[in-house]
Amino acid sequence: MNYIDTLSKELESMGKGFMQMLPSLVIALLIMLVTRVVVGIVLRIVGRVTKRANLRTDLQQLFETITRLVVWIIGTLIALTVAIPSFTPAGAFASLGVGALAVGFAFQDIFENFLAGVLIMLREKMNIGDAIECNGITGSVERITLRETYVRQFSGELTVVPNSMLFKNPVDIFNDQHLRRDQVVIGVSYDSDLEQSEGVIKQAVEALPAIDEGKGVLVFAQEFGASSVDFLVLWWSDTAAQDKRLTKSQVVKAIKAALDEAGIEIPFPYVTNTFKEPLRIARAQPLKENSPA
Repeated sequence: MNYIDTLSKELESMGKGFMQMLPSLVIALLIMLVTRVVVGIVLRIVGRVTKRANLRTDLQQLFETITRLVVWIIGTLIALTVAIPSFTPAGAFASLGVGALAVGFAFQDIFENFLAGVLIMLREKMNIGDAIECNGITGSVERITLRETYVRQFSGELTVVPNSMLFKNPVDIFNDQHLRRDQVVIGVSYDSDLEQSEGVIKQAVEALPAIDEGKGVLVFAQEFGASSVDFLVLWWSDTAAQDKRLTKSQVVKAIKAALDEAGIEIPFPYVTNTFKEPLRIARAQPLKENSPA
């Protein structure tokens, strides 16, 4: 058996087959190029429609992503049909079978994040720009994709969060309403007049411009502390106009200044030592006249 002649015939046959398929491959390549152009045109149309409909930014991104995916799938199927005459979309879907099940298990997390991303974009809450907290991650939502969400933490770091985590776990949205409640605990000495102390604290907080007048200020005598009677102070402020931490700083400073002016003590912790038996104090021996000092 002449292996060289057999190899030559096989190569010649492959070359003839490739030359016969070359026009179809060229046409398939042109179809993919046209698909790329069509994707850009369709995305511009979808972008204009979604903007006119005043949809949220994340919903606009969802429609654009789905449109891009659908157009590319259609273009790819047409190109494969032209390049491989025996290929049909129905046959491709029918041949998936067990392979699709194996791929599903292998890419379970990816599909889960994909579905969670779609559901997150469809719901009304948690939009781009919202300040959120989830599983210890606190920051502002910068971008939502079909697989992950980009959260810019308040300390500056960018955290890429899987969509499944945001969908399965509770998410606190801080700016869902512009008014937010905050609180602080302040203690006064036991010999202070509690009614007077409550009035001084309440007036001091109410005088601040950052405090919402409609919600008012609440002051409760909360408990007997180790060294003081503790008051719980509650107020509402507009977090859109001013940072919550700055408002709390102003409240603490105003309460301290008002209590000092009224002569009401904010006590230090007191420590009382109790001895069950009296201590024995040894008397010092008197020095003799000739003893050295």
